[in-house]
Amino acid sequence: MEKNAQKREETLDPADWDSMRRLGHRMVDDMMDYLQGVRERPAWVQPSEQALGALRQPLPRTPHTAEEVYDDFLTHVLPFNKNNIHPRFWSWVEGGGTPFGMLADMLASGMNANLAIGNHAPVYVERQVLDWSKELFGFPETAGGILTSGGSMANITALVVARNQFYNAGIKERGLHALPGQLVMYGSAETHNCMLKGAEVIGIGSDHFRKVPVDGQYRVRPDLLQLMIDEDRKAGLYPFCIVGNAGTVNTGAIDDLDALAAIASREKCWFHIDGAFGAIPRLLPRFRESLKALEKADSLSFDFHKWLYMNYEVGCVLIRDAVAHRAAFSSPVNYLAAHQRGLSAGPDPFSNYGMELSRGFKALKVWMLLKEQGIEKYARLVQQNLDQAAYLGELIANHPDLELLAGISLNIVCFRFHPGGGFNPGDGPDDKALNELNKEILMQLQETGIATPSYTLLNGRYAIRVAITNHRTRQEDLDLLVAASVRIGNELTKTADHDQHNRQHSGV
Repeated sequence: MEKNAQKREETLDPADWDSMRRLGHRMVDDMMDYLQGVRERPAWVQPSEQALGALRQPLPRTPHTAEEVYDDFLTHVLPFNKNNIHPRFWSWVEGGGTPFGMLADMLASGMNANLAIGNHAPVYVERQVLDWSKELFGFPETAGGILTSGGSMANITALVVARNQFYNAGIKERGLHALPGQLVMYGSAETHNCMLKGAEVIGIGSDHFRKVPVDGQYRVRPDLLQLMIDEDRKAGLYPFCIVGNAGTVNTGAIDDLDALAAIASREKCWFHIDGAFGAIPRLLPRFRESLKALEKADSLSFDFHKWLYMNYEVGCVLIRDAVAHRAAFSSPVNYLAAHQRGLSAGPDPFSNYGMELSRGFKALKVWMLLKEQGIEKYARLVQQNLDQAAYLGELIANHPDLELLAGISLNIVCFRFHPGGGFNPGDGPDDKALNELNKEILMQLQETGIATPSYTLLNGRYAIRVAITNHRTRQEDLDLLVAASVRIGNELTKTADHDQHNRQHSGV
């Protein structure tokens, strides 16, 4: 067959670059308008049936224009965002991102770099971000580390290193059969669930994650931790890791990290700190002492996309012993061997420090945002959120119909509607009816688009949980939350009283 008769070769690049450029400018303008006007929209909008129907379609077989696809996004996706960019998003601990971070992600996506290996600038950008992270948290320059998708992957990465270091028993090569017995790890009853998943992933099983009871401020009890370790050793088990919490997810409690570090040292256990968001206040002088023990950790996890407000997704784990870190994940193969020169030269590949070989350029937004704002600005924003949490706590404590359910140690406020004598659920103030009442208040706050706090159970009591890691929040938003919570609660209790009155007089 002659060459000019062959089928034309295809590409995914646009046939009309000018048209794609115009669409790109439109997208940037639309997203800038979207971010600039976020306060004018509801905090949350439930996806419509039309949108859900449009998102249940057969696999596309033939092309649509880029403009058609984008219009579909504008109609059926963007209006129904989770909306953690909103100033009254206080659900799970999630940062709101920034416009410059969005643009940084666009640049990273355009470069389409894979950071697993190679001598290229993105690798050095991530190394710079890791060096800055070590400086922030008092880790030595020689420490290891890697950026991850988030805290869960960071914690699991640390647990793999901790497990493999135990007795240097050759676990990596021979598996758990190399061990003399069952490994056990410890953390408070308030430790994040990802640690239990981590115990499952590394093969010791969630049954061997010991949940240590907490005190009245939801901090781990070091005395009970020591007793549990002693009992496990007597039973022939092998304690290998202690997890400390720098900010629990329920209440923001900070464990006595110094006490945990001392126990870990004495018991020859790996000491890991889950600092997903609660390690970040180390930026502030008032937390230097309570978080100084971060420097004693064998490993530390934290998220840039939580209380440093960066765009999803980017977490980090620091490992004090870089040699142990590398030993846990390196697996030499000829197609990843480093060379003296060329693209295959450069720093030790990140593929030797984590599970992932395919790694996007998530470091770029961290690098750009830290340079854009400076760490002192981030410290002021963290303090602003702490001040807002304290302000909300005062509003609740001073209102006769509201009740704080936990002390405020960081940025998390847990409360409930509990009118003084105005609501009589039947069996007491903590029964199922009062929990159901507050659950209904929460759902109405969300459904009406007023605000999106989340929830938890504290000693069996349903709490409306406000986690403030939001650089867009203002005090007026917290005023609105309190007023709306009381209004909805009063409306619900009046309705309940009216229904009860009708039942009594109808003989039901």
